[in-house]
Amino acid sequence: MAHQKGIELVDVEVGARIRERRKFLGLSQTNLAERIGVTFQQVQKYEKGANRVGSSRLHQIASVLRVEPAALFGQFVEGQEVGSQEVAALAQMMGSSEGLAFNRAFAKISDVATRRSILALVKVIASSSEPTES
Repeated sequence: MAHQKGIELVDVEVGARIRERRKFLGLSQTNLAERIGVTFQQVQKYEKGANRVGSSRLHQIASVLRVEPAALFGQFVEGQEVGSQEVAALAQMMGSSEGLAFNRAFAKISDVATRRSILALVKVIASSSEPTES
């Protein structure tokens, strides 16, 4: 289904995932552009979904971002299909400096039990932050 001026939702979603992963790795648009042989303006267009990413370019981008090309489509995360609600939550988190810092720090924790404990704590905090219905 086309949006404004032929921009497809899938192009916007792929672009958003490219941006999220690039920012997570601490790469600038210029860094990514240099590594894939395009201008930073072209990377901007990919990330906004204004220009489609061809299959060979997508493969290059995925290689630089150290993910499988399918991950940029959001098809699979640890073997599970990702829905638009999860994509929106990820985009919100990765769009903030706190979210990026949290994600980077969390990824460095190698102990699974510690990671699970932190996740449980964050879930408790998040649930206590939700408005209660009266």
